[in-house]
Amino acid sequence: MTPETRLNWDDARIFLALARAGSLSAAASRLDLGIATLSRRISRLETALQVPLFTRHQTGYRLTDQGNALVGRAEELEGAAAALCVDARREAEIVGRVRLATAENLANPIIIPTLGPLLGRHPGLSLEIVSDVTTVNLHRRDADLAVRMVRPTHGHLTVRRIGTLGFGLYGSPDYKAARAQPDAPVSPGQDSLIGWAEGYQHLPAARWLEGLLRGRLPVLATTSLAAQVRAATSGIGLAVLPHFLAEEAGLVRIEARMDIDQPIWLVTHADLSTSRRVNAVADHLANVFQEARDRLAGENC
Repeated sequence: MTPETRLNWDDARIFLALARAGSLSAAASRLDLGIATLSRRISRLETALQVPLFTRHQTGYRLTDQGNALVGRAEELEGAAAALCVDARREAEIVGRVRLATAENLANPIIIPTLGPLLGRHPGLSLEIVSDVTTVNLHRRDADLAVRMVRPTHGHLTVRRIGTLGFGLYGSPDYKAARAQPDAPVSPGQDSLIGWAEGYQHLPAARWLEGLLRGRLPVLATTSLAAQVRAATSGIGLAVLPHFLAEEAGLVRIEARMDIDQPIWLVTHADLSTSRRVNAVADHLANVFQEARDRLAGENC
């Protein structure tokens, strides 16, 4: 099949324009095409269909019987093309629900305050935040994406690092002032330490405290960072806390270099790598954590 005999669907648009305008010049003006180009495409369509579509007169172009019979079909093509464009634009919109799994200590102070502009740009987007991350499994599609402190080592997942969470040892200003030597290194024999309850000893902060305490018990053990922050602000003792949480609570740093900083990972199920709504949220999160880099690393403390 040669180019001259191959049907070009876009020529149906040219055919309709000439049928409605009745002259080459008027149709060319409506289509923003040259007259010669329009004439050549009409001839190409007639060759491909093997029927004459117009008769040429001094007053313009008139449809032949065959051409008149094809107007309805061409209009169906026109309508289908318009519907295709509408559907394509609808597909391009960011719509639907995205489930994000993350720790509450990242969701509340870091992520949620930034969501207004994202949801404002995409009014069809619905975001669900699951903070009970211990029950979330991306393989089961419990969530579409997750912000995690531990990198997954298996599964059909897409993983990228979006930040680092820094930790330090913190206490209240009054607690620090009451120490025999306010700026002295922490001493497990003299300082009261707030730690993690059993079942949380795998956490880097818990392991650091365990090495420091050497068999001693913490003065208080909890199952959440929020409780540890509250205990430290109440003057009960010192706690290993993310820098940004301690800063917000008005705590003061006792020790900073603990070598337990943790990478922050953005994890997405690989099957959702082409989802526009999931990618919109993922890109937003990556930007949020990039902008909060110094805050998370403790540069402002």
